[in-house]
Amino acid sequence: MIQYIVSTIIFFPIILFFITYVIWRKRKKTNIQSIGTAADVTTFVLFFSVPLSIASLWGENYSGIVFIVAIFIAIIFTYIDWRTKKEIKILSLFKKIWRLFFILLTISYIVIWFVGLIQSIMNLVLI
Repeated sequence: MIQYIVSTIIFFPIILFFITYVIWRKRKKTNIQSIGTAADVTTFVLFFSVPLSIASLWGENYSGIVFIVAIFIAIIFTYIDWRTKKEIKILSLFKKIWRLFFILLTISYIVIWFVGLIQSIMNLVLI
């Protein structure tokens, strides 16, 4: 049963986003705090979901590339933060990087699924 729940959350991270959002709203948090927490939790799942979606749709494994790009983005953000502020606030920097990962991975996830959907429709029409 746990395997089905985890698999569903990995393939549909939007479910986790909404569940986390609802839980935080019930805890009397503001709308912005709830969205931020839901984004933070969902980002972790998206790191696994995006490469897994690519692998299931096209049979290619790009998980290493996703993590290398993430590290490269973190290095760039750290360098920019260091050059502009001279003193790095780790928590603030990590939050900025993590939220950027959420945006990039969400866009990637949506694009991958739309391309996969169109590809599947084209395969059905052409067969």
